[in-house]
Amino acid sequence: MDPPCMAGKRVLVTGAGTGIGRGIALEFARQGAAVALHYSHSAAGAERAVAEITAAGGHAAAFQADFAEVAPVQALARQAVGFLGGLDVLVNNAGITMNRLLERTTVEQFDRLYAVNVRAPYFLCQAALPQLEQSRGVIVNISSVHAYEGYTEHSVYAGTRGAMVSFTRQLAIELAPRGVRVAGIAPGGVRVENQEKIAGDKADWEAAGRGIPAGFVAVPQDIGEVAVFLASPGARYIVGQTLVVDGGTTSWMPFGEQFKQPMSVQFGQGYVPGL
Repeated sequence: MDPPCMAGKRVLVTGAGTGIGRGIALEFARQGAAVALHYSHSAAGAERAVAEITAAGGHAAAFQADFAEVAPVQALARQAVGFLGGLDVLVNNAGITMNRLLERTTVEQFDRLYAVNVRAPYFLCQAALPQLEQSRGVIVNISSVHAYEGYTEHSVYAGTRGAMVSFTRQLAIELAPRGVRVAGIAPGGVRVENQEKIAGDKADWEAAGRGIPAGFVAVPQDIGEVAVFLASPGARYIVGQTLVVDGGTTSWMPFGEQFKQPMSVQFGQGYVPGL
């Protein structure tokens, strides 16, 4: 059998305490990488992931940083590199969401989403660049299908996700001559803890899956496997592209009047001020 494809690689995954980021970190570890897991609020989830990785014989540690400010982002790069002894792969996954009508959105809410979702990964790339140049490494930016399709009350969040797609394309061209490859992933519906908490016990995930051409709602490992692929030599010719991994969601035309209806749930509580 071939050895794990990430054996010997050193990886930093942001927003790895829950959800997609945690799934990405676990998959890199399963494929042999040493992993630094960043978290902002989800210490317990990050520590459980670290325990799971180390119990399986892997090498991992968790690091806290509040992405609302730049200084902790820069400190995270130093801490992760110190733990890993270098850096081969940076996965910019951390992000927060919010649904809010245009007229009810505050400047503070707008600024918080752009600070966490756009400014933080920008300056983390900057801080990690010397190590990534040295290792001829890879940056994988996580965006969303919200970058490509509109959804009720998501004007701020969608803007941040579109910014990451453009940033991925531009950064890839800037860094390709320097030996650093940049690509991205735009996930569709993924069943994660925050959505489960908001949806409650009455959520029908099978019914939700029937509305996706693939027939199911993804789990974090589905995105983790794509992230590992993009970081692998097998993806060496994928430069600047953001792969849409959505089970076919953006491939169909959902004609109807659902876009006229207000949302019945509130995303962003506990992360975005004023919600």
